[in-house]
Amino acid sequence: MNSTDIQNIHSLLSKPKKIAIVPHRNPDGDAYGSSLALYLFLKEMKHDVQVVSPNEAPAFLNWLPGREDVVIFEEDKAYARKIIEEAEIIFTMDFNALHRVGEPMQKVLESVKPIYILIDHHPEPDDFADYTYSDTKVCSTCQMLYQFFEMLGVTDKITKDMATCLYTGILTDTGSFRFPSTTSKTHLIAADLLDRGVEHAKIYNRIYENSISRLHLLGRALENLKYLKKYKTAYITLSNSELHSFNFKKGDTEGFVNYALSLEDTVLAAIFIEDKQQGIVKISFRSIGDFSVNDLARKYFNGGGHINAAGGRSELSLKETIHRFTSVLPQYEEQLNKDHE
Repeated sequence: MNSTDIQNIHSLLSKPKKIAIVPHRNPDGDAYGSSLALYLFLKEMKHDVQVVSPNEAPAFLNWLPGREDVVIFEEDKAYARKIIEEAEIIFTMDFNALHRVGEPMQKVLESVKPIYILIDHHPEPDDFADYTYSDTKVCSTCQMLYQFFEMLGVTDKITKDMATCLYTGILTDTGSFRFPSTTSKTHLIAADLLDRGVEHAKIYNRIYENSISRLHLLGRALENLKYLKKYKTAYITLSNSELHSFNFKKGDTEGFVNYALSLEDTVLAAIFIEDKQQGIVKISFRSIGDFSVNDLARKYFNGGGHINAAGGRSELSLKETIHRFTSVLPQYEEQLNKDHE
């Protein structure tokens, strides 16, 4: 984002506007953290602002400041549509293409002509925004939003609640600061957020707190883990019936794929979760080094994401999806067996 863009956005925000903020469907800590931090900031600046989320976030994010004000598109389409249609500016947070909000909401967003401002760190953003701030090297959209505030010269206006939202997104998208995308800049920003009153231990506990049913589900997931030594690949499956037998709630499988990646000598990890209600298998991929799960997800599983973290979906059965996954691994054998240290 160049200086002219920043000056234009600064001018746009200098007077109260009607603004909508939109995270992606199935919002995670980074999507909600960045959306709510921006919401709280714009509210302080006296804008008429609303967060419109395609659907509910996992329950472990319900404590975030401003969460109670979020409008859920799936639950109140008429009101959500009114907000979007009346918005003079729409910020899209933590996604790079309008289809990421789901088809019903996508149609509404495509039918309006506000000023679109995209803030996101996923590769290859679609060309729908008037102003695009995209950087795949940044660990999280929350870090990008902090840097966006820096460019606007307004970091002095970051409150404890805003800082809490920003810290949450950075924490979750860096895997508690352990992923390679974590940089010295990330830590400097985290330090500044702590200085603004962020209670990091409380945030960590709220994000990673477990129920007994979730731990039992994790146990089943680990029982189902398979390791393909030839391809340095580990994967987990969870059927629809297994989910329901452990009282599954949205967000319960968050982070499960990382257990597969933690297995010694693993380069590629995946989890396949059957969702009979939607008629799909949801997939999360993780990798180490320069093996791109973004490319794998885009090519074979209607998805995408980052080099080392991506998602996808399959309309085949769970068994057929696993077969498709294992059948494409031979073409990646050389890449998977190179030195990824």
